[in-house]
Amino acid sequence: MVGAALIGILRAMPTLPALPMAALARHGALTAAVNTAIAGFLTALGNDGFAVNLLYSQCIGLGIWVVIDGGRFVLRRDGWPGVGPMSALVVAGVPLAYALGSATASLLLGRPALFALAGFPRATLGLLLMSLMVGAVGTYYFTSREMLAKARLAQEEAQRQASEARLRLLESQLEPHMLFNTLANLRALIATDPPRAIDMLDRLNAFLRATLAASRSDAQGNAHTLRDEFARLGDYLELMAVRMGPRLRVRLELPEPLADLPVPPLLLQPLVENAIRHGLEPSTRGGEVAVRAQRQGGLLQLSVIDNGVGCDDPRGDGFGLHQVRERLRALHGDAARLDWHSQPGVGTQVHLQLPIPS
Repeated sequence: MVGAALIGILRAMPTLPALPMAALARHGALTAAVNTAIAGFLTALGNDGFAVNLLYSQCIGLGIWVVIDGGRFVLRRDGWPGVGPMSALVVAGVPLAYALGSATASLLLGRPALFALAGFPRATLGLLLMSLMVGAVGTYYFTSREMLAKARLAQEEAQRQASEARLRLLESQLEPHMLFNTLANLRALIATDPPRAIDMLDRLNAFLRATLAASRSDAQGNAHTLRDEFARLGDYLELMAVRMGPRLRVRLELPEPLADLPVPPLLLQPLVENAIRHGLEPSTRGGEVAVRAQRQGGLLQLSVIDNGVGCDDPRGDGFGLHQVRERLRALHGDAARLDWHSQPGVGTQVHLQLPIPS
């Protein structure tokens, strides 16, 4: 009977949803198995035969399980009712189920309904008190688990919101950085080549419209895909081509199977901007910037490669690289990485690796 009370508490543990028939059958079978073990234990102590003990054990144990599990379901269909309601249910339900189960078994055996209480009052009272104690301990244990689980969920939610806020801040820093650079170049062109300045202004207008539309889509919870990211890179590179002319060559490689994978907005743009500003613009011959996406097992590798002037910086700690590293760390932790390689006179390569969503 003590074990039956514990099984009843186990079945009412926190976060238990409305139980399907298969789960009910599994819980009932487990309760019946424990009841059978208790009947064997009582038989070994010399209390009646095994069949009689089994009948009492099953009637009482299954009754306690039905009262606690059914009561929990009535109190709250979608989870743990709380320590107060469950404590009241245990205190009221265990004695009630114990009395009804004992009376039912006695009547089935042709005995008076109160046979167990009249014949073995001390044993009956002792087993009842033990059942209540086990029920109270079980309630306290699983209530503590529920509180810890809620605290864990609250902490995870706070961390998620902090990461999202951090990403928004990084994005808000990236877009003005690119815009100010473009406006500075536009100002120079206005004085030296007005027709190209007008063309560049038109490209900038188109780029900002696309950026605004993408930002609204992202704010509404719509996924930003690699296809979107490459489209915005194309707009930006067309904008840069107005200023650099034939000195800038572009190669965008996006395999169609990867085009719909979600990525953070503006992830690659600061890398492409670095390639142009620090790699190709200082070169008198210009050069090529290549942006490539490929799959490597369960990872997505994104590469930005230029054949510009390069540098001998061993780390690459510029603004754009720092922001991309921070965004990867906030989104994926140690599961993502950024590798940066540059060599004077040869060019620069940046490779991102991030997990592919299942």
